[in-house]
Amino acid sequence: MALLELEGVDAFYGRIQALRGVSIRVEKGEVVALIGSNGAGKTTTLRTISGLMHPQSGSVRFDGRDITRTGPSTIVELGISQSPEGRRLFPRMKVIDNLFMGAYTRNDRPGITSDMDRVFKLFPRLHERRTQIAGTLSGGEQQMLAMGRALMARPKLMMLDEPSLGLAPILIETIFSIVREINAQGTTVLLVEQNANKALDVANRAYVLETGVVVQQGSGQELLASEEVQKAYLGM
Repeated sequence: MALLELEGVDAFYGRIQALRGVSIRVEKGEVVALIGSNGAGKTTTLRTISGLMHPQSGSVRFDGRDITRTGPSTIVELGISQSPEGRRLFPRMKVIDNLFMGAYTRNDRPGITSDMDRVFKLFPRLHERRTQIAGTLSGGEQQMLAMGRALMARPKLMMLDEPSLGLAPILIETIFSIVREINAQGTTVLLVEQNANKALDVANRAYVLETGVVVQQGSGQELLASEEVQKAYLGM
């Protein structure tokens, strides 16, 4: 049984169809990437999984449970957290308070403390900046904080939406090495990323979305080697 399974999902914004019969699966322990150009439906897929929008048809199952019509707060409690595109931090709050906000559904104090330690080990910069106001962090530090906040929910599935967007190349390397580390520690990852090269390099499997349709799927290495993917997304 897959940890996450979307089957035949159609989603609309008003009358505009954003997803057409999308079927994807994520097995426990995998990194799965969704790649595609702007407007392909990648973020809409994440919004559908997280309950921020509901599909017109099709189903979403998580950990053996149908969550197609489930609300966002329940979905977080079930074990899905997201680091959203644009980071969406609480800019006037301290770094440490932003992290605590990631654990708002939890009341296991010892567990929260140990997860905070885990985040600080993964992101030593956040430990240095823990009393700093989040809005004054650099772009790379804000991305680390968004990922750290998502980890504080202790998710079974962590969804990352464009984690490398707007970052310098050296920081992109850092972010993707941390994605690998998070996965190695046992967290399943669904990654939406414009940087197809990096996404496919880190992914066990990947799906290519075009105008709301899955047009290709395979292992990360298979898609890296695919001529169509190279021409369309890797600039070759």
